[in-house]
Amino acid sequence: MIQKVAAVVVPGAAPFELGVAYEVFGIDRRDTGGPSFDFTLCTPRPGPVPTKGGFPVVVDAGLEATDDADVVVVVAYGIEDDDGALPHELLDALRRAHERGAWLFAICSGAFALAHAGLLDGRRCTTHWMYTDRLAELAPAADVDAGVLFAQDGRILTSAGTGAGIDAALHLVRTELGADAARHVARRMVVPPQREGGQAQFVVDPLPREGESLAGLLAWMREHLAAEHTVSRLARRAAMSERTFARRFRQETGTTPAAWLARQRVARAQELLESTEAPVDEVARLVGFGTAAVLRHHFARHLGTSPLAYRRRFSCAEAS
Repeated sequence: MIQKVAAVVVPGAAPFELGVAYEVFGIDRRDTGGPSFDFTLCTPRPGPVPTKGGFPVVVDAGLEATDDADVVVVVAYGIEDDDGALPHELLDALRRAHERGAWLFAICSGAFALAHAGLLDGRRCTTHWMYTDRLAELAPAADVDAGVLFAQDGRILTSAGTGAGIDAALHLVRTELGADAARHVARRMVVPPQREGGQAQFVVDPLPREGESLAGLLAWMREHLAAEHTVSRLARRAAMSERTFARRFRQETGTTPAAWLARQRVARAQELLESTEAPVDEVARLVGFGTAAVLRHHFARHLGTSPLAYRRRFSCAEAS
């Protein structure tokens, strides 16, 4: 169980990603039933550290803060104008933390620090899509995946840009402290707790984007997931021809009605498996998959696991 978190700030640090580290790990949420961590900012050279935003952040702690941290967060930093090199003492600190079994969590371009330390070799990882090719060049022995929100390989966690850092941080909280703790943090942050995307067993793309003219229909579909939805019925409800409806649906959501429904049903099934003790057959019926076999098929396709395995990992029904 994680207790102490040290976030490393280097010159050119990205203010938003620094804020993500603080927002998830730096706020005491015990008053609302959430977790609390011993959170410390640290840097190779204590004092004012310039950021990409043009303003400094004063960091008092040195890298000794990483020596006993359960999680070392490497905040995104500017790599645009150089090769992303960092002080050798920081790379050594990251290697020591990895050797003793600490989590290493790199947000966005923070993955380059892990690459410079040689910690991504042979591992699945990711970073912002603008930098994935560059990361692959820097770490040719790494398996750089440009198509996911975040990637976990062992106790090394890397995320894509900006919002994906929140998803990865919540994933880490959920993995270590359970789904209930992640929900408390997400609720206080007013963000969805369930966007998965990167861990080998639970790979999920982001939920399809919402359309404007079809927003009302999509909301109705989400409220009636257990119903049978055909293109013809949906087109009639939207007052469109089937051809126009299919074209509009793809334009506004980026996918087909069937794929959209499957993803929504999987997301709802995840919630039910996490928060209730309903049998898998009942969960399948409630979300519109009909049978446990069909639910298992879609879990295997979207998450790379089974409903029962997912429930064992993330259930908070008893705690609730």
